[in-house]
Amino acid sequence: MVNIGKQKKSEMSEKGAKTKGAGKVVKRMKKLSEYGKQLLEKQKVKEMYGMRERQFKRFFEVATKSEGAPGENLLNLLERRLDNVLYRLKLANTRCQARQVIVHGHVLVNGKKVYAPSYWVSVGEEISLAPNVLEKGKFLEQVVDKRLNIGVKVPEWLELVKKDRKGNVLRLPVRADIQAPIEEYLIVELYSK
Repeated sequence: MVNIGKQKKSEMSEKGAKTKGAGKVVKRMKKLSEYGKQLLEKQKVKEMYGMRERQFKRFFEVATKSEGAPGENLLNLLERRLDNVLYRLKLANTRCQARQVIVHGHVLVNGKKVYAPSYWVSVGEEISLAPNVLEKGKFLEQVVDKRLNIGVKVPEWLELVKKDRKGNVLRLPVRADIQAPIEEYLIVELYSK
């Protein structure tokens, strides 16, 4: 290898290309601006709950009109969505799957079919799978029974009746019930501009 320049031999690879350290490329992350942090947090929450911007903004507007802290109200509304409740009750593997099960009319709230994944559950409501889903053994075996036997804990604000595959809303969720690492104040700051 011929060294044609001012580079030291240690900085050159076999082919003469410059390397950084022990053959590793150094990536430099630019420091995020405050706006960037806020936007990233909003996108994270939207992705987690599977929502689009228009719907998320509507939820935020409802949260700001309610009494209390807007950030906590927003998380409360997001947790009360029927697709999220079905996921939290371990009756679906993902929120996306819960959404699909609801849209196909396989979920009952107080004995009536509900087709809207964004339906907000209230205290005392009973959520269950439709009888036709329970008769079709595949969904039951692959999703519900497997998930019920895993050690995933149901939140304290919900109650699961395993044998009937039903759930009840005992109370509304509070911030302490939400374990996800969400900094809701960043979302409030973003929409307050």
